[in-house]
Amino acid sequence: MLFINYNTCMLTILVNLILGWVGAVLVNYLGDILPVHRRLTRPYCSECQGQSTWRQYLYLVPCDHCGKRTSPRHLVVMILIPILSGLIYYFPLENLGNYGAILWICYFTLVVIIDLEHRLILHPVSLVGGLLGAVFGIINHGLVNTLVGGAGGFGIMLVFYYLGELFVRIVSKSRGEEITEIALGFGDVNLAGVIGLLLGWPGILGGLFLAIILGGIVSGIYLLVQSLRKKYQAFQALPYGPFLVLSAVALFYISQIVS
Repeated sequence: MLFINYNTCMLTILVNLILGWVGAVLVNYLGDILPVHRRLTRPYCSECQGQSTWRQYLYLVPCDHCGKRTSPRHLVVMILIPILSGLIYYFPLENLGNYGAILWICYFTLVVIIDLEHRLILHPVSLVGGLLGAVFGIINHGLVNTLVGGAGGFGIMLVFYYLGELFVRIVSKSRGEEITEIALGFGDVNLAGVIGLLLGWPGILGGLFLAIILGGIVSGIYLLVQSLRKKYQAFQALPYGPFLVLSAVALFYISQIVS
């Protein structure tokens, strides 16, 4: 019996690693293509715009046309996602299931990558996330709590979005100069709706609260470091998507421990 369980464990981890590797390839591809084209296209080199092959994403080889190497992000993703997928066996997200957790790892990684690199949370990515959030939310929380959670996350973050816009307008008017930085993007509002569907109601309240706390701590540290380096600039905005993602994952594990 122990031998059978050991083999099952190793097989599950191996499958998770393979799925994580495939997911990492897709995340790297989508992270390169979607911010530029907003749709699926053939892979291409960002340096020479020459057509690439899937071989470059699979094996991280340089461009056949100009020799440009893949970015460090590609390597990080190819290592990180398989590792996280393997660890899911030991630290499962019970409400998502093994394969569901891997799917959400890939989705959240894509969101974070695009937000960090382009300061965007794309509408097509949010739409797919909304569909996934609705499916997993209904399975775990039922239809009503899922829809209320999605509406709550979207609505609460929408209020913060308009408050941020109002604040920027007031400061711009008082200074007599236009401020281009915004506190929140509308993509953050959409992502809060996605996470609201996933966490349900009232789970989204805890998710948003934790995201605000994490965002405040990291922003404070960042501004302190920038001040010490004498590179501080007023109204430096940080991408908010990673904080929403971290809070959602943390809340899943917290809810498992509490229950």
